Amino acid sequence: MRHVVIFARRPQLGRVKARLAADIGPVETLWFYRSTLSAVARRLSAGQSWTTWIGVTPDETHRKSRLYPRGVGRLPQGGGDLGARMARCLTRFGPSPALIVGSDIPDIDRRHIKAAFAALRHNDLVFGPSGDGGYWLVGAAQGARVGRLFDNVRWSTEHALADTLENVRREVRVGMLEQLADIDNGNDYRDWRQKI
Repeated sequence: MRHVVIFARRPQLGRVKARLAADIGPVETLWFYRSTLSAVARRLSAGQSWTTWIGVTPDETHRKSRLYPRGVGRLPQGGGDLGARMARCLTRFGPSPALIVGSDIPDIDRRHIKAAFAALRHNDLVFGPSGDGGYWLVGAAQGARVGRLFDNVRWSTEHALADTLENVRREVRVGMLEQLADIDNGNDYRDWRQKI
């Protein structure tokens, strides 16, 4: 079985996307976050050959069904920084291929997930880079082999992907997908709104 986990924070006013909220305000930010999370979950879970989950933080909210889109399983992310939570997520599926995607990627659809799983047939890891130096997707052919992939990564900076790739062992094969935008600030949001 293959797995896709959408990493998400409880959609609550003033608690999501702080950099975006500083630019466009907390109400519009919450609207964007809720609608994007719902759309991404619906798109990625529609009748495919993988199981779609929402990886939730804080953990205790994963049982509160009214907060999250219906029809998608929910998992707690657990404690630690983003890297520790992502490593735990990928290893939870053992030898099964698994992907983590962001909840702030409005352009992601099933073809991106299919491309990622196709890349994992020939690679140990796969990344979907974003234009800001981070990544919108990370996947592992076998989660148990992730190791220290996310150690010492400067999250939310232009170094996140480069830092992660620096942790990849020499014998590990890495595939890259197309670049997609994640919406982190007001400029990202305005650029995305002009496209739709």
